[in-house]
Amino acid sequence: MRTKASSLYGPEATAGSSTRTFSVGGQILAAPKAAPGLHLVATPIGNLADITLRALETLAGVDLIACEDTRITRRLTERYAIGAELQPYHEHNAAQARPRMLAQLAQGASIALVSDAGTPLISDPGFKLVREVCAAGHRVIAVPGPSSVLTALSVAALPTDRFFFEGFLPAKEHARRARLGELARIDSTLVMFESGNRVQESLRDLAAVMPGRDAAICRELTKLHEQVTRAPLAELAAAADTLETRGEFVLVVGPLPDDAGVMDQDALDELLRAQLARGSVKDAVAHAVELSGRPRREVYARALELAKDSRDGDGED
Repeated sequence: MRTKASSLYGPEATAGSSTRTFSVGGQILAAPKAAPGLHLVATPIGNLADITLRALETLAGVDLIACEDTRITRRLTERYAIGAELQPYHEHNAAQARPRMLAQLAQGASIALVSDAGTPLISDPGFKLVREVCAAGHRVIAVPGPSSVLTALSVAALPTDRFFFEGFLPAKEHARRARLGELARIDSTLVMFESGNRVQESLRDLAAVMPGRDAAICRELTKLHEQVTRAPLAELAAAADTLETRGEFVLVVGPLPDDAGVMDQDALDELLRAQLARGSVKDAVAHAVELSGRPRREVYARALELAKDSRDGDGED
């Protein structure tokens, strides 16, 4: 006897028929054919149980699932017995894949776009596809769900009324410190992605460029070995060598506290050195004055001293 498949939003259907289905807790559910257009479907960032019912119904109901890595997305579709076709869409094949997908949409197809984890387009390919789909007059439908950015913000115990998402920091130290100097001017909580092989260096750079701020290291969010460490940046940087670096990281850095007061001399020197390494004395001073709370004349004099020391050091045999 065949199992009946009941739909969340439509009539019952028989499992094994042409009806699109998915499975939850051993129960087979029917999914109506998804509406024509591009469906942006958020998928779990770690725990596969975080998928929404609407996402499952959409993935089961589309004609095609476009994904970064078919091997990763297949774990999700197999978990929920979804039989939709998987095709790769990533930065290396996007230029060739987009025209084919646009042609399919023009013929009335329904396509789901998913990333390896989380919400599509957030530090993932997809922007150009969405832009061209919109320009062609096709529908773009968001199916919201998991996001590592919002998950990290919710557990960091830092202000969330305003935040700025940076994505991944530059890999090279000089470029990273330069970018952090720009981010330090933003008066809001900062959210950054980082890889395990660079997270220790990034923590030390953050502490040097943004002294006096609280932060949280969010590792392996929603996964078995989830870990959230909250402390001032200086403490996190000091303990960076002992940090478990396996896994995926989200760094959350709070804004400069209202009562931060005047920056101490060591922190000012670190800030000036970082800024002098990337630009002129004038720009370094302007940035340091804004962040340190110290008089411009004092900051300028110290910047000249550090710049001279740097030049003298470069000239030594």
